[in-house]
Amino acid sequence: MDAALSLEDVYLTLPAASGPVEILKGVSFRALAGESVAVVGPSGSGKSSLISVASGIEQATGGEVQLLGTSLTGKGEDALARLRRGRVSLVFQSFHLLQTMTAFDNVRAPLEIAGFRNVDQLATSGLEAVGLGARLHHFPGQLSGGERQRVAVARALASNPAIVFADEPTGNLDRASGSMVADMLYAIARDRGATLIVVTHDMELARRAGRIVEMSDGRIV
Repeated sequence: MDAALSLEDVYLTLPAASGPVEILKGVSFRALAGESVAVVGPSGSGKSSLISVASGIEQATGGEVQLLGTSLTGKGEDALARLRRGRVSLVFQSFHLLQTMTAFDNVRAPLEIAGFRNVDQLATSGLEAVGLGARLHHFPGQLSGGERQRVAVARALASNPAIVFADEPTGNLDRASGSMVADMLYAIARDRGATLIVVTHDMELARRAGRIVEMSDGRIV
């Protein structure tokens, strides 16, 4: 099976007032197409930075990152945006919903930007898949935290992406809401054959993945 994501000896060094700081230190990691992988480790171990580099949000300062068969080395922002469009999705701890737009429009807008044709149908189906078919026209302020994160999951998965990166997707939720969001995220990604990379400190969430990778001090251990 082909690798959806491959990192080979990847380094990330960022500037700081006290001098350069090594965040990732020779990370090598692969995720196969359709695989679910949880990345765990203490705060500051480099988990979120791994997602940033793997998705092209942050450029690695050393090593090689291959995303969906394409090297990210030397790619500009426009090329990276084209690569991600409709194929790579991200879910964050903070929901990042536009407060002036309904749940439906929060899911619909990225689909339209990505050039999909049947955006209304995709947005509606996406929200129905996370149990929000009756809340399409509610604004984020009218939704609970769990419902807002379910909108974010619907937005991430409505385009049927090849790979989904989720960074602490249940971190802002109570246990019941977090469990529901986790169930939906894993189930929809599995049903659609998407590769799922989940960064989490919650071992209950991590154990739902097909594989667990542990990080410490910028390295995979």
